Amino acid sequence: MNITIVEANSQKLLDACFAIRTAIFVEEQGVPAADEFDAYDALGTEARHILLYVDGVPAASSRLRIVEHVAKLERICVMLDYRKHGLGRVLINKLEEMALADGLKKAKLHAQVQASGFYARLGYAPASDVFMEDGIPHLLMTKQLN
Repeated sequence: MNITIVEANSQKLLDACFAIRTAIFVEEQGVPAADEFDAYDALGTEARHILLYVDGVPAASSRLRIVEHVAKLERICVMLDYRKHGLGRVLINKLEEMALADGLKKAKLHAQVQASGFYARLGYAPASDVFMEDGIPHLLMTKQLN
């Protein structure tokens, strides 16, 4: 499996990220598209989007924003056919690497409760009670970056 990660710095790459997010969050999980896409989903915003390819095929996506001097990892998703191959870990590692390069020492994310064990294995700890986001139970999870 040949894995490549690129920053989505063109509309074509950003559209590939959006296609993955639509397939997972909108179609698979039932999140309304109006809730999934926001003002940070455009070139030139503060959000940085990354796209992961497996053997040349777009397979996963995520974005990074800086919120109050903390790296906020968002929209982390892996296409169904590519799950259970460690790609989520690769995405998180890349986002953390980007955050560290930006001088950030802490990361946070809104983890779907069903995925919180995955994030815990990567060093994230719950920092909130369960809350609902787009009809899905979530936890705020945080991690000190090294």
